[in-house]
Amino acid sequence: MKIAVYPGSFDPITLGHLNIIKRAAVCFDRLVVCVMVNSGKDGGLFTPDERVELIHRVVDRLPNVEVDRSSGLLSDYCRRRKACAVVKGLRAVSDYEKEVQMALINRKLNPRLETMFLPSSAKYTYLSSSVVKEMAFYGSDLSDFVPREIIGDVNEKMRQRREG
Repeated sequence: MKIAVYPGSFDPITLGHLNIIKRAAVCFDRLVVCVMVNSGKDGGLFTPDERVELIHRVVDRLPNVEVDRSSGLLSDYCRRRKACAVVKGLRAVSDYEKEVQMALINRKLNPRLETMFLPSSAKYTYLSSSVVKEMAFYGSDLSDFVPREIIGDVNEKMRQRREG
């Protein structure tokens, strides 16, 4: 069984993330969307457990996709899950430079681990979780940016942040 891991912070998951998930899911027997708890990032809009729950709602209809979380090294997580590949979406050249470095490090730590880069679909090239949070803060319509299943959650969380 070919297992791949799609890691990220997914704070929140966007339509760009979902596009990568759907495209990668057809390439592997199992795709694990893994919320990585990044030691270099503080907090976030959603807790890691909330992100897992939101992603579950979004990918529930995709039979070979599962959702998990990890706070360790990606290479170790992939070894434990018997994953042969890491899936990374690329939006721009700047993403490529950073992701190639990470792919080389992961391969050094886990020599059986490959990285598969999927270029972003053109309509999502500009999209990031940071952009979504900024738009949500100002009350913009999120329907072209995040899955419909979680728009209310993003808006509510941002409302709480503005008021709290």
